[in-house]
Amino acid sequence: MTALSVKVDGVKYSDDVEPRMLLVQYLREKLGKVGTVIGCDTSNCGACTVHLDGTSVKSCAVLAVQADGGEVRTIEGLANGSELHPVQKAFHECHALQCGYCTPGMIMQSVSLLSENPNPTEHEIREGLEGNLCRCTGYQNIVAAVQSAAAEMSGKSLATAGAAPADETGSLR
Repeated sequence: MTALSVKVDGVKYSDDVEPRMLLVQYLREKLGKVGTVIGCDTSNCGACTVHLDGTSVKSCAVLAVQADGGEVRTIEGLANGSELHPVQKAFHECHALQCGYCTPGMIMQSVSLLSENPNPTEHEIREGLEGNLCRCTGYQNIVAAVQSAAAEMSGKSLATAGAAPADETGSLR
């Protein structure tokens, strides 16, 4: 066993863990943070994406002990109390949730993308999310959600932000 001290969603935890325990296993099994999904277990799908020290990582490709002394943000820690993060809100409003399996990873990766590029083009959004797979192939609504969140976070409307608005089904016009 190896001692681990990590801050997750603003709460400090100290545990003894198996050295080979993955971060996703630690979050789900030890802390009950089941919003972080185990998708493919090979780091291909991105469903397990979290932020480690402000950087987007696939938690099935990171050992829990690698997070020692660090700070992890999960989908559960994204909202401010009962107020959804603008990206969470946009995913809801643009019908980008699909079956929901990829959603936590997509949202975490989208937040990371928007922190690096607050006004991405559709191409940049698709490129920024390419490591996250949607099994429903609902990428159009996801792109619309990221555009909507970018506009809200910058205080612009979709029209002035240069993005096409989504229709009532979440599809871009």
